[in-house]
Amino acid sequence: MKPKSQSEVILQMNDREITIQLILTQVIILTLAIIGSVFLFDSFWSGWSRQLVYDSKQIFLYGALPGLLVLFIDIFLLYRLPRRMYDDGGINVKVFKNRSIISIIGITLLVAVSEEMLFRGVLHAEFGYIIASVLFAIMHIRYLTKMVLFISVLFVSFFIGYMYEMTGSLLVTITAHFIIDVVLAFWIRFGKWGGTDE
Repeated sequence: MKPKSQSEVILQMNDREITIQLILTQVIILTLAIIGSVFLFDSFWSGWSRQLVYDSKQIFLYGALPGLLVLFIDIFLLYRLPRRMYDDGGINVKVFKNRSIISIIGITLLVAVSEEMLFRGVLHAEFGYIIASVLFAIMHIRYLTKMVLFISVLFVSFFIGYMYEMTGSLLVTITAHFIIDVVLAFWIRFGKWGGTDE
């Protein structure tokens, strides 16, 4: 018997099961970031504190504006390309379609914080730009067979990684990541998921 794909498994789950799975996955990623920083940073506290310095100008210029630029490109492509080219098997729709506004904000913020802490805060800081950016893209394994989605996530990974390279700030990359995810989640939630059916 052929094993079920990730999308088949998720599509069979109810909203509560998906929420638990999402939170569990992000807690694991966050735990890996903390464990990694314990072993790799010279000093746990200074390693994180130097990456979490608040600078509103940096956050706006290198976090919010790049996040909005990525959104503009994504939304343009959503309406120009056939739906099949960026369809992830219905996973994103299943995850966000019935979710409350507060739940969407909470989940996308958790994803942005945990993934940026691991991929930029630990992997990028310790192993460099290219390794962290490629690993981030590969983590989105369900996109590997969808060329448009994989190129998109690879671009976003390198783009956000470059913002980190320029600033050394996790608050910048968390902001960009959160803006992209939360707006696209609302786009799905309120039925604006575009594209043509060709």
